[in-house]
Amino acid sequence: MTLVWKLLRRHLSFPQLAGFFLANLLGMLIVLLGIQFYFDVAPAFSGNDSFLKGDYIVVSKRIGVVSAMSGQNSAFSRADIDEIRAQGFCKSVGAFTASQYDVSASMGVEGMGYMSTELFFESVPDRYVDTDSKEWKFKEGDRMVPIILPRSYLAIYNFGFSQSRSLPKLSEGVVGMLELNVRLKGRNEKEGVMKGKIVGFTDRLNTILVPESFMEWSNAEYAPDAGVAPTRLIVEVNNPADDAIARFLQQKGYDTEADKLDAGKTTYFLRVVSGVVMGVGLLISLLSFYILMLSIYLLVQKNTTKMENLLLIGYSPWRVSLPYEVLAVGLNVLVLVISLGLVSLLRGYYLDTLALLFPQIEGAGMWPACALGIVLCLVVSVLNVCAIQAKVLSIWKHKG
Repeated sequence: MTLVWKLLRRHLSFPQLAGFFLANLLGMLIVLLGIQFYFDVAPAFSGNDSFLKGDYIVVSKRIGVVSAMSGQNSAFSRADIDEIRAQGFCKSVGAFTASQYDVSASMGVEGMGYMSTELFFESVPDRYVDTDSKEWKFKEGDRMVPIILPRSYLAIYNFGFSQSRSLPKLSEGVVGMLELNVRLKGRNEKEGVMKGKIVGFTDRLNTILVPESFMEWSNAEYAPDAGVAPTRLIVEVNNPADDAIARFLQQKGYDTEADKLDAGKTTYFLRVVSGVVMGVGLLISLLSFYILMLSIYLLVQKNTTKMENLLLIGYSPWRVSLPYEVLAVGLNVLVLVISLGLVSLLRGYYLDTLALLFPQIEGAGMWPACALGIVLCLVVSVLNVCAIQAKVLSIWKHKG
């Protein structure tokens, strides 16, 4: 092994290895910083919650002065839903189901007294909701119903209602620990009391969300004859930046929450830009991989005669190729460690800026960069080792 190391050092080209190292470092840094930045910034444009899967818009029929005064129906028919489903930008369509009975909720907290308010419930198909299945479930006989609240409701309480009545402000964590007394009163004069558990908050829906299974059971229980067509639809789209969406909505006279559509477009473009940046980084990494392989091939070529002699005197191809493999893998690991260090340093700078722009945002942690970096390092190292062994085996077979 000592002889092989001496041969390696004698013909080692430090400028070539430095070129590989710097190119690989730059490529790895761009790739890791791109994916880390995306995971850190994306929650700011997707509502900082993950209760809804994919890109979506909420569609309703426009209510004008004439339609409001004439009592024109604003519900979606089966034909309307099928028409939306047939559009090229649409992946799936789900209907909002509203409670057809009266809902009120109350709670009493020490220092706040007893509070009660009228509410309403809505549900969407469970396939659109992405939360812990242990919390987001309901079956007949359960006395607890999970609830997702709009974050704006908490803001209204904290910065409006509580200040005018000298009540303490509530954080999301505190509200999540509270249990509500939910009273349901149906059109058939049937009443029931249940416990409500707030399992999360959302910026992406302006409604009080409950599981679909609860909505089906409660409507059947408290409003069995109140079959009402949906007045709002949730539409999952392929690309929220598609101009066809706005044209279709305008043509049909449908409304959607513009800020949600804009947020979807922003998230889409952020994904595209991050993909382009990562693509450039991967291209640089591929070029650096080529530089490394070229450098090692030149080293092997310079030492071909001496390596043949080592193989003839009993050195195995594995022992002859090992120093080259250690060199390649060692450089890859060093690149990974330095890249992660630089990503962590740069991330600290832009997170401070994000905290000022989006106070509610929480970083994703370093796991995206670490996971992708380890995968890239392993893949490149395996390719390096395989290429080196193939080259040494070709020399050994040729001599044999």
